[in-house]
Amino acid sequence: MSVPAPLTGVVPPVCTPLTPDGEVDTSSLVRLVDHLVTAGVDGLFVLGSTSEAAYLTDRQRVLVVDTVVRHVDGRLPVLAGAIDMTTPRVLDHARALADAGADAAVVTAPFYTRTHPAEIARHFELVAGGCGVPVFAYDIPASVHTKLGADLVLRLAGEGVLAGLKDSSGAEGAFRNVVLGKRAAPGLAGFSVLTGSEVTADAALAMGADGVVPGLGNVDPAGYVRLYRACREGDWARARAEQERLCDLFGMVAAGDPARMGGSSAALGAFKAALRLRGVIDCAATAEPQIPLSPAETERVAKHLSTADLL
Repeated sequence: MSVPAPLTGVVPPVCTPLTPDGEVDTSSLVRLVDHLVTAGVDGLFVLGSTSEAAYLTDRQRVLVVDTVVRHVDGRLPVLAGAIDMTTPRVLDHARALADAGADAAVVTAPFYTRTHPAEIARHFELVAGGCGVPVFAYDIPASVHTKLGADLVLRLAGEGVLAGLKDSSGAEGAFRNVVLGKRAAPGLAGFSVLTGSEVTADAALAMGADGVVPGLGNVDPAGYVRLYRACREGDWARARAEQERLCDLFGMVAAGDPARMGGSSAALGAFKAALRLRGVIDCAATAEPQIPLSPAETERVAKHLSTADLL
């Protein structure tokens, strides 16, 4: 199906369930998709950071997209990350995901190499012109070490290069500049501005964001659907209460001991442990070389679920 312009609502970045030997568990992936669709989400984003795209082989990436697209069967738009270091490699990924049936490609700035803003603009122009599906910019400076400026994003949106922005920068002032720039330009009404924050989704929606892309939405998609609907109905007290409940639940990402694992291992391990505890996926394995949660750390995740009435 085509991507609505703008894309609105809750678009979870879908976890990639793995088997104990590190292969994609397609049966669990299908159940996870059903879990999200049943909760009322508005789209799916595969092969992002929460999907562990950086750890997957090219074969596994295509398998994820193909599995999700086939199972969704046009019920929701499927966005897929085409994330790699430089333009030719991103184009290869973007063309592969388009061939697999994804409705849009989500693309970061180039990384590893040092790039000028003019080169970043050229990167998005070349990808958008060569992949055959709409392109969403993925602003995630913690991973690619480049912050996409609001002026650049808005210019590329106005030129028809970008269909939307997924902002995981945490820079709320810069995010607001994009929202305000869109509002001031009638030609950008169809441009999608999405936040990747789990804990300030209500604030972003109050600013004027079109939707939310929360990793925690794998664990509690219904909570984010309720939050989004409360914001759209102008019931800010109900939205704040739901957001604060989700903030408490998000505390699960600190279950892993920082003395022995990185933040990504802890967060992704917590999401997968929660999904396994909820009976959605079969195995909580994360991709190598990430460090798995211990039984005691998994028990901390379970306590967060119990407090949120999700167990």
